[in-house]
Amino acid sequence: MNATIPVTVLGATGTVGQRFVRRLVRHPLFHIEHLAASERSAGKTYAEACEWRLGGEAYGGLASKRLVAADPAHAMAPIVFSALDSGPAREIEPQFAAAGANLFSNASAFRMEPDVPLLVPEVNPSHLDILRLQRERRGYTGSISTNPNCTTTILVMALAPLHTRFGVEALVMSSLQAVSGAGYPGVPSLDILGNVIPHIAGEEEKVEVESKKLLGRLGVQGAELADFAASAACHRVPVLEGHTLAVSVRLCGAPSPADVRETLAQWRGLAREWELASAPKKPLVLHDAPNRPQPRLDVDDAEGMAVHVGRIRACPLLGIKFAVLGHNTERGAAGGSILNAELALARGSLQR
Repeated sequence: MNATIPVTVLGATGTVGQRFVRRLVRHPLFHIEHLAASERSAGKTYAEACEWRLGGEAYGGLASKRLVAADPAHAMAPIVFSALDSGPAREIEPQFAAAGANLFSNASAFRMEPDVPLLVPEVNPSHLDILRLQRERRGYTGSISTNPNCTTTILVMALAPLHTRFGVEALVMSSLQAVSGAGYPGVPSLDILGNVIPHIAGEEEKVEVESKKLLGRLGVQGAELADFAASAACHRVPVLEGHTLAVSVRLCGAPSPADVRETLAQWRGLAREWELASAPKKPLVLHDAPNRPQPRLDVDDAEGMAVHVGRIRACPLLGIKFAVLGHNTERGAAGGSILNAELALARGSLQR
């Protein structure tokens, strides 16, 4: 008898859905009960419905598994992972929460709702307490929890220890974002090869507001945003995996680069006490070499779940600047959602 928890993957045929599958087939706590997709794919085998686009065993060994429709009548499980686009997510995800599923979403549809947790376990695990308010307000017997935009996740991992110790007053961030962040087939090769595209629809706004929710506090009406100025500029570059961020930040008390480095080096995150299966032993990896971090050399560290920081130095405008790198489709997508579910399970936040 399988002692692990059955889970459903919504949007299993897409590239993020495939990353969910690849992680979940070897997970110590969860096993895949349902793979769900659109009506046109329901009834097909996983291999018939899509082309596997990742390394490792094709289809996670589930090539012959039949896909089901993405609704609670066919795909119900105690835990549901959503790799849906935001449009379908807004309609489908509440159906699962109302039916009793604990849903962990990679979509942006509900991230900024004050009664929906926006989570990075090392940063704000207490925000899972919002679920009590969510269930009261919405009448759910289950719940919806979300992970941030991939760029925001990477950024906030580096900001959180600094905000806790010093306080962030102002932030300027420029991103160099991998093409995998656009999904498949993504950006046409004739547009991206040898080029930089200085616009990613909705990305800058997500970074600016989601970072404030993650670093904010809990109030009686739900999550309250942190009070600092934030400006983001996002660019698509010809890199396969890994978002690199150039960050300048003004911190209270004007700490030195040495103070900042010490703070980042000592940080292990707020979720370390639960020893979550997908959590990296060191959530932040610091680099001394002036030419690191680099996507090609560093992004796959800790199965893509660690975030890398380098080039910590003085900024003549805001005080401190540094480079940050993270895996956008692992830490910033599928791996982040699975880590959120592990946290909720460990804290006793799931409805049974």
